[in-house]
Amino acid sequence: MVKQMKPNLNVKIGNLDLKNPVMVASGTFGYAREFEDFMDLKKLGAIVTKTITLKARQGNLTPRTCETPAGMLNSIGLENPGIDKFIQEKLPFLRKLGIPVIVSIAAEETPNEFAILVKRLDQISEVSAMELNISCPNLQKNKLISQDVKDTLELVSVVRKLTSKCLIAKLSPSVTSITQIALAAQSGGADAVALINTLGGMSIDVHKRTPKLGAWVGGLSGPAIRPIAVKMVWEAYNKIKIPIIGMGGIMDTESALEFFIAGATAISVGTANFINPQTSQEIITGLEQYMLKNNMQNLSALTGRLKACKA
Repeated sequence: MVKQMKPNLNVKIGNLDLKNPVMVASGTFGYAREFEDFMDLKKLGAIVTKTITLKARQGNLTPRTCETPAGMLNSIGLENPGIDKFIQEKLPFLRKLGIPVIVSIAAEETPNEFAILVKRLDQISEVSAMELNISCPNLQKNKLISQDVKDTLELVSVVRKLTSKCLIAKLSPSVTSITQIALAAQSGGADAVALINTLGGMSIDVHKRTPKLGAWVGGLSGPAIRPIAVKMVWEAYNKIKIPIIGMGGIMDTESALEFFIAGATAISVGTANFINPQTSQEIITGLEQYMLKNNMQNLSALTGRLKACKA
């Protein structure tokens, strides 16, 4: 009897090599130390840090999270220690893990802040990639960079010239055409796009007649948004040539598989981390089992293999 070989879960995103395609989403995993007692961090394909800005941010008013049907709302407001303290206090722990570290970055005032952050992080060998968070809905801005084709193209083009590290553009679902924005990110030089960030939402306490979030509105995540995320991954996959990192309501292996079949090269686990910190680890095992069962040696045999329904 011939023993079946263990499936190959390696994926490549730009010049970034991952031993498996499972990451943890920015803002849901802190800076990794918070989860070291709950799982083996070294088994992850990569860690995406909480979003960093130039200066420290206190974030939005509390309460910052609330549960919703099949999901949650958050309005953290990008609370973070700023780039200097991140490098001094958070990066040393991440260095020890020996897995790719993707640093999520955002600007508070002007897009030029992205350029400054990229320049700083480009000098740090332990930073494997940078995620351009151009789609956070919790900064009380009239328009996000990722809601405009021209703005997306310009921003990605500028920072592309400043680093050879892998650049990932994290995009908003609150657009008329996700494919146009994804194409703009690709044209600007992004190595991948991350789909999707949260959707804007609101929840009200009907007894008090007050919003459940201190900032009134926030970003909706969890299983409630998964059908939207899967659709947008599928749409983008059929238009762009760069890899897609799928996210949005991934709670287990089956929901992760939806994203791969729709066209994702890798996936990121977010809200599930608050419910079961070992979700990402369980998905890695689940992917191996699925591939063995379906005689798949490489993950490419699964990516984008959506079939038409039979009549």
